[in-house]
Amino acid sequence: MSAPEDARKLWDMIGSIQFAMLTTTDEDGTLRSRPMAAVNHDFDGELWFFTRASSHKTLEIDRHHQVNLAYSDPDEQNYVSVSGTATLVRDSAKAKELWKEPMRTWFPDGPDDPDLALLRVRADSAEYWDAPSSAMVHAYGYVKARLTGEPPKPGENRKLDLR
Repeated sequence: MSAPEDARKLWDMIGSIQFAMLTTTDEDGTLRSRPMAAVNHDFDGELWFFTRASSHKTLEIDRHHQVNLAYSDPDEQNYVSVSGTATLVRDSAKAKELWKEPMRTWFPDGPDDPDLALLRVRADSAEYWDAPSSAMVHAYGYVKARLTGEPPKPGENRKLDLR
């Protein structure tokens, strides 16, 4: 695949997954992960998330900009890991552009909430695993492994340089 096709496939895989696990580095070097909902309308190399400016993760990101986003859709057997650089953005116009009404659960004052900030992750690299998900494919893989002693082909695995 070409780079644009790879990026499109990456977005197709993560665009349908509601939550990612965002991993940051705490001041003592401990890795910390928490669920985050991406609010992109499309993927152009950046992923956007709403957050509280006063949250602990913003302190972690100020110290260590490198983050990881892990996406998982076990029903479809799609898995994605995105490494990138995170930045806290205070831009009310961008917040209004990306606003989705369900976000009011976390920000009752809407996009004008004074503690609302955006977290922009510029993707540097990604890796995805796209395995066949049907029960027939899994049954075939099991039978093949039992008969031949060879594991089934797990599907497609690609590493992408998005810089």
